Amino acid sequence: MKVKGYVHKYGDNIDTDVIIPARYLNTSDVKELASRCMEGVDAEFAGKVRRGDIMAGGANFGCGSSREHAPIAIKESGVSCVIAKTFARIFYRNAINIGLPILECPEAAEEIRNGDEAEIDFDAGTVTDLTSGKRYKAEPFPDFIKEIISHGGLLNSIKGEKHE
Repeated sequence: MKVKGYVHKYGDNIDTDVIIPARYLNTSDVKELASRCMEGVDAEFAGKVRRGDIMAGGANFGCGSSREHAPIAIKESGVSCVIAKTFARIFYRNAINIGLPILECPEAAEEIRNGDEAEIDFDAGTVTDLTSGKRYKAEPFPDFIKEIISHGGLLNSIKGEKHE
């Protein structure tokens, strides 16, 4: 599986309250969550992100509370993948469970710039900055995670439903 999009870059310690502020957690409407995504650090994010775009973050991305709303908001905003130096463990698992691909790739997260176009090959575990031409190596997903993501999340995977 490959994805390609423009990069929206953020720093270290992007917590779940920044990804989706707590005042919006009273809704289960995924479109509403997406419209508020990253509002705490980038008020224009929801208006500029396009389907397929990529988010890059620094160390400890997704720290804070264990809410599933954060990866759901990112996925529903159109982001095809999040690359970071490191992820908070609960965010990592929540992202996989809802079918949001995420990759730890410290060098790519550090060097790729906001607005660059990037391509990610999940099978090969590569991140290519198409703007600079530089390629980075990440750890490819194990087969069971590929299966969960290809189904659009853990529940669909258990049911055997493919993601469109």
